Formats: sequence, C-alpha cells, structure tokens
Amino acid sequence: MILSVSFLTLCVAVPAEGRRFSLSTNVIDYLNLGTLNLEASYGFSRHWSMNMGVRYNPFTFRHPAEGTPMQNRKQSYELGARFWPWHVFSGWWVAAKGKYQEYNYGGVFSPETEEGDGYGIGFSAGYSYMLHPNLNLEFGLGFWTGVRKYTVYDCPACGQVTESGTRGFILPNELLLSLVYVF
Repeated sequence: MILSVSFLTLCVAVPAEGRRFSLSTNVIDYLNLGTLNLEASYGFSRHWSMNMGVRYNPFTFRHPAEGTPMQNRKQSYELGARFWPWHVFSGWWVAAKGKYQEYNYGGVFSPETEEGDGYGIGFSAGYSYMLHPNLNLEFGLGFWTGVRKYTVYDCPACGQVTESGTRGFILPNELLLSLVYVF
C-alpha cells in the first residue's frame, strides 16, 4: 500500500511535460512454475525512471515421477529507480530497489519445504532494445540481499518443523527477458 501511494504521488507531483509510462512482463518468470508478474515504470526525467513491480505465484504442481507436491508460491512487491545513461526506456540501465516477499517453496529438488518472509534491497543492470517506438525487449540480471524469517518443514504435507529462524541472504533476483510496452 505504501509503495503504491509513493509511486502515484511521484507521478502526480512531476510536471506533465515528457511523461512516459511503461508496462512490462518478464517472460522467464513464467517458466518458474508459472510466476505471474507485472512492472509499471514512470520516466520522470531524461535519465531516471521509477519502477513498481509485483510477482505472484499461487500454484502447486505434482512432481511427474513421484507424484509429490512441488511449488514456488510467492507474492513479492518491489519499488525502485533506474538510471539510464542515454535516455529513459532506451539502451543500458542500472537499478536499485526495495523488495518484500512472502514465499513457500519446496518439493522441486527435495521433499523439504521452506516458507517465510524476506525483505531487503536489490541491484540489477540490463539493456532495453527498442523494437518499435512503443515496444521494447529488455535483458537484465540482478540480485537482492536482506533478511528472511523462515521455517523449514520435513515435507510439504507432514508439518514437522526441522528448522526456523532469521537469517541474512544474498540471492539472484532477476534474469530478465521482458516485453515492455511504452506509452
């Protein structure tokens, strides 16, 4: 909620000249057990844009060989900024963001399941290739670091806790191949 209000306040507070918005979706996230995602961006100057993203995965699948549940369920929210050396929504960029994620994953490589909350900051970089004045193809890599509060279970259904606590982390966050609509 706070992220949405901050994003909308920035959009209203900046003069109307040169407003550029974009909506994008990361195609690679869909390969991560169907993670739905959307990012909205607002270019508030020639070199800077503000970004707000959401990822959501409510799906649980059955492992094809064993029939056990496997999942990478999550909801995550991000708010950040990008610096564009050439021009907003064109060429190279670097970004920083704050992120919160609630997650529950497991059963993919082992029967263990982990659930919890993570929050921290992320950094990424990439390139936006203009296919058309209103359509870009974006490539990028990123990581995030922060703190997670977690609980590990022996299996998805049994509920036997094997570990819990709070721990810092550094993880890959993004592998981007995004379709971006600029308007």
